[in-house]
Amino acid sequence: MSIPFSNTHYRIPQGFGNLLEGLTREILREQPENIPAFAAAYFENLLEKREKTNFDPAEWGAKLDDRFYNNHAFKDQEQPVKCDLVQEMSSTSEKKEDERATALASPEEEEEEKEKEENAAVKIQSVFRGHKAREEMKKMKDKQENGEETK
Repeated sequence: MSIPFSNTHYRIPQGFGNLLEGLTREILREQPENIPAFAAAYFENLLEKREKTNFDPAEWGAKLDDRFYNNHAFKDQEQPVKCDLVQEMSSTSEKKEDERATALASPEEEEEEKEKEENAAVKIQSVFRGHKAREEMKKMKDKQENGEETK
């Protein structure tokens, strides 16, 4: 992949985009005050986990991206077992979904949520009906103007 609209011919190494996406996701999640220190700790943790499990998420992500262009990347190798980092991320997202489900479990909050949905539906319907009414008015004006011209 080259850099579009650039006079240089640098090529972005495979897996680099995935590494940056992972780092960016964690920075947005954690909102650290010292981003360079956080990035250093993130990459150190990633290196340790890669050495322990022999699983490189950047390499795997590059292969996932590459499968659209070159499907042969997956034919010779078996899929590695998910490392702790990937399992930890999936379990964290499952926990957050469970927390959201339990948070909405109370009757008052369910009623508020339902009321918000109904209000949103009413707004959407009123906007659509207004749009339709304006279209009809425009057609009527066009007919009147065309009718007056033919007289």
